[in-house]
Amino acid sequence: MFMGEYQHNIDDKGRLIIPAKLRDNLGTTFVLTRGLDQCLFVYPMDQWTILEQKLQALPLMKADARAFTRFFFSGATECEWDKQGRINVPSHLREYAKLEKECMVIGVQNRVEVWSKEAWEHYFNQSASTFNEIAETLVDFNF
Repeated sequence: MFMGEYQHNIDDKGRLIIPAKLRDNLGTTFVLTRGLDQCLFVYPMDQWTILEQKLQALPLMKADARAFTRFFFSGATECEWDKQGRINVPSHLREYAKLEKECMVIGVQNRVEVWSKEAWEHYFNQSASTFNEIAETLVDFNF
């Protein structure tokens, strides 16, 4: 289980520290890919395998299924830690998430998300007003 919110800077070479509390649950190798809402998703290998199987089950004949699968897999890269507990974020993923300096690293249940600080603050502020409404709709899912 991943949880928490941490602020770190990405350096000019694209290296980003992932907090030890999150790093321990990611394992030695993990997958970094484009996420939704213009952030990056980081999955431990076991969770990536589950997601991969679900995406393989999508119908190939449906354009939206093909598009989503392409979006998700084309940006994916397998990562390992360097000696300082950093990951190297490839340039295409930095560009996608607009990671320039200040980043937010957040734990979200089965994954870690990496956001630009500006995008995270915008998302959070926009969503804060609807949290109560969202919580009410979750009742329909026996939450």
